[in-house]
Amino acid sequence: MIRALLDPSEGEPVQIERAGGRSPVILVCEHASRTIPASLSNLGVKPDTLTSHAAWDIGALATAQKISQLLDAPLVHQRFSRLVYDCNRPPEAPDAIPEMSEIHAIPGNRNLSGEARQQRVAEIYEPFRQALAALVAARTGPSRQPVIVTIHSYTRVYFGAARHRAIGLLHDRDRRLADTMLQQAEEHGITNAMRNYPYGPDDGVTHTLRLHAVQNGLLNVMIEYCSDLIDTEKGQDEWAALTTRLLEAALERFDIHAAGSQQA
Repeated sequence: MIRALLDPSEGEPVQIERAGGRSPVILVCEHASRTIPASLSNLGVKPDTLTSHAAWDIGALATAQKISQLLDAPLVHQRFSRLVYDCNRPPEAPDAIPEMSEIHAIPGNRNLSGEARQQRVAEIYEPFRQALAALVAARTGPSRQPVIVTIHSYTRVYFGAARHRAIGLLHDRDRRLADTMLQQAEEHGITNAMRNYPYGPDDGVTHTLRLHAVQNGLLNVMIEYCSDLIDTEKGQDEWAALTTRLLEAALERFDIHAAGSQQA
């Protein structure tokens, strides 16, 4: 039997902020942290890997927290790096526990036994999945339907190729909210948005949306910011405000007030 992945002193793998928020929006940040559990000895990676986009979505958590405050919306986020387990991937996905991330080798993820892989699922993915599922269930009722919004960032240059868009609005087979946001983006100050950019459903990036929103018929969208736009507090403030206004306007089309009543 292998020892526990997480020491009690490291805390829980998932955190919920503003759990009692009044907004119908539930914000999710699966790639919020670059922390590696002490038991994994930094997975044997080079120091620059742990500060790179390979380890986390740069600026995503801070931006999500600012949107959470503006909307008075709950926020669910992962407290350990996606290099340990990517909570936006199901256990059967090959890249749920990556051996490579772009140009970054992850030695501590190579040749894992079935038991070691299952431990990552049990201690990282399952608590996250269960916490989000429970929050969605608790906030769903006959006259109340939550809206799932996941917050991510992507690197400006990937495998040497530059990406020129500011923001991507992603969806799986339920495109209602993404469509409405794309239609309204320019009038709310977002002039460089694109559908399913820089990834799409075929890349396996809509797992959270599928599992917690699509199968429950809930409105949903995945937002991808170019990380160099939200890697400072000024950028985070700007994009949180832009995103909040766009979300509010888009959800009005569905007769949903995005902000909590204290913001009204």
